Amino acid sequence: MRELVLDTETTGIDPKQGHRVIEIGAIELVNHVPTGQKYHVYINPEREVEQGAFEVHGLSTEFLADFPNFAGIVDQFLEFVGDATFVIHNAKFDMGFLNAELTRLGHPAMPMERAIDTLAMARRKFPGAQASLDALCRRFEINNTHRDLHGALIDADLLASVYLELIGGRQPGLELAREESSAESAAPEIRASVARPPRPHAPSADELSAHAALLEKLKDPIWNRSDSAG
Repeated sequence: MRELVLDTETTGIDPKQGHRVIEIGAIELVNHVPTGQKYHVYINPEREVEQGAFEVHGLSTEFLADFPNFAGIVDQFLEFVGDATFVIHNAKFDMGFLNAELTRLGHPAMPMERAIDTLAMARRKFPGAQASLDALCRRFEINNTHRDLHGALIDADLLASVYLELIGGRQPGLELAREESSAESAAPEIRASVARPPRPHAPSADELSAHAALLEKLKDPIWNRSDSAG
């Protein structure tokens, strides 16, 4: 099972107002285990970045000007994602922006059912508790001290750890490996037997003399009776 933990940064908060995607970051999981494969790209939005958005992610219009626009990366992006399931924190936001970019270029929109929303997962699991990415990192003791500003790849990496905790623990396959290892260690150990030479058990001269002296003290021992065998 292939999943992509994905995050985007944008010029603003509403694609219906013409705001655009400016950064995409994704971490690949296969059977809930990170593979090391990542996707990361900056995108020229061909418009100004709003001040409020810049204060969140620190990506300026000037910085983005030298990167390709979405049309320049769309084929590469679609090839990388393939038919994988997305794992997104507040999926409606990111999927809305990605679909706005895709449909603008004549590509079909991706169905929302393709995305797992970790924000909804967290709210179901911890009702009434804070469910932001930072709050979940604190809850699961995931180090996010390097996250001064939002960044798509940094946030996707943190979200991958959060997601694996939400579904029951990071890299669940390792637990099975530990159980198998314990079972192997508990199995009886079979060792080859080694033959030892026989040890002498004959009595010493002193032992024979002491035994004879003891017999002399016995009166009418049973083994000397003629009828003892009957």
